[in-house]
Amino acid sequence: MSSQVDQDAAVGGHYRRDEVARAAGVKVRNLRYYQERGLLPPPRREGRIAWYSEDHLTRLRLINDLLGRGYTVNGIAELLAAWEQGGGLSQLLGLEREMTRDWEQEDSVVMSRAELRELFGPTASPEDTRRAAELGYVTIDGDLVTHRSRRLLEATVTLVRAGVPLAEVLDAGDFVQTQAAAVADRFVALFSTHVIGTDGLEQLSATRLQHITEAVSALRPLAGEVVATEFARAMARRVDAEVAGLLRTESPGT
Repeated sequence: MSSQVDQDAAVGGHYRRDEVARAAGVKVRNLRYYQERGLLPPPRREGRIAWYSEDHLTRLRLINDLLGRGYTVNGIAELLAAWEQGGGLSQLLGLEREMTRDWEQEDSVVMSRAELRELFGPTASPEDTRRAAELGYVTIDGDLVTHRSRRLLEATVTLVRAGVPLAEVLDAGDFVQTQAAAVADRFVALFSTHVIGTDGLEQLSATRLQHITEAVSALRPLAGEVVATEFARAMARRVDAEVAGLLRTESPGT
């Protein structure tokens, strides 16, 4: 879970050394190494403070991805240099930013353990808290609990107060996470196969990268709308069937 400092930095587009490293998923000591090898431009300095930008973060994520795909540091340096010479690096970094930004737009909620217990009442157990942490809904730091999504927290509280046991709400959350991951995999596979193609980003021209970036921007809201629409249709059918069944059960003479 990102801290408030991380969130403020991201909004302003400026990160301290430890913040940009954490956001990119790299070790702090790697930043200087990448700079020395020419993979990362130097940060802007204000006195003794080094400030990293969104472009630094984007490039770090790209480096991390290439390392994970088997490229060496020297190979990445050559690849970045070739992209820069061909004019495609800015489009590539822009595509990476467009593909990764704003998928999660959630307000986190920080509370004490006592406040958490007050929210859910005596039915909630330490096992429920542990399960919620395993599922990624909460992080626990001493007496402080951070829930990653205000909307999900409010939905959970509503269900529990309506009489649904918290353990069963968490079971449902586990199921939804699994199904959402499968849907996301399908969308990403379709886009990767039919929009990006099989050659990989490193083989694409600057013009093609720009085209893909525009496609990502256009398609971004559609994925959520498709899932929301299909879920609404499924819920309507299921609720109609449930209500019809209740009416048949409660009708006279049954």
